[in-house]
Amino acid sequence: MTRKHFALFGQPVGQSLSPRIHSWFARESGIALDYTSRETSPADFAQCLEAFAHSGGAGANVTQPLKGLAFEQAATWGAASQRAGVVNTLTWRNGAWHGDNTDGAGLVHDLTGRFRLDLRGRRTLVLGAGGAAAGVLPALLDAGIESVTLVNRTPQRAEQLVERHDDPARVHARYWADLANLGAFDFIVDATSAGHSGSALDLPFAISGARTLAVSLSYGAAASRFLGWARAAGCSEIHDGLGMLVEQAAESFAIWHGVRPDTGDLYLELRSGKSEAGPLSTD
Repeated sequence: MTRKHFALFGQPVGQSLSPRIHSWFARESGIALDYTSRETSPADFAQCLEAFAHSGGAGANVTQPLKGLAFEQAATWGAASQRAGVVNTLTWRNGAWHGDNTDGAGLVHDLTGRFRLDLRGRRTLVLGAGGAAAGVLPALLDAGIESVTLVNRTPQRAEQLVERHDDPARVHARYWADLANLGAFDFIVDATSAGHSGSALDLPFAISGARTLAVSLSYGAAASRFLGWARAAGCSEIHDGLGMLVEQAAESFAIWHGVRPDTGDLYLELRSGKSEAGPLSTD
């Protein structure tokens, strides 16, 4: 049986659960594959990706800070990645890379499928405007959220993301300093890297209400600071990004192999397996 080769590119990737997840999926599906992690800087990404393709690489996942660069390396794109402007899943097709984004589908599948949450009509706040935020925004809009306010430490990045979607009735950018004056949100998504850098989130309790759903796109220790704030703020339901990580990986697996694996048992094992802090769950 011919083994296909897949890899995760990003920086850092040392503690990523992706190799373990894809190995599990492969065993359950009876598919022979190798999946490795490759620590790669932005400056080296294009060269490393080219070398991977020449060595027989069939597909790759891409995590921070390379998702925008992965979009540029692709020759063709799926609908989700075209809307997002970032890529987390690459497939080698006909001598070139095809780019997809499974982050948003993974997040929505986790929240609506595993936790049976209804996202429709929710006034939503997304903290951050990098690759993680860009990746999930299209799927959140498609899931029926009422509106989304993007807030980022660098306002220009949030404004660029708003311009990309060109939906002024539903997608807005605001300044971080104005958070306390924006009122309570029904849904807050932490797509920042604060949990990895040790930075303070500095969030006012005023953005939380009695029915606020709070979700971090990180898992493990990297999510703990935001989740602690959400508990203190009285959010009604709180989730980290572990389920999203599993579900977006299942979406990538389906793109590569034509079958979407069951995720229930794996999620439970990882949840009980005391996984250490990992990179953004959208790897």
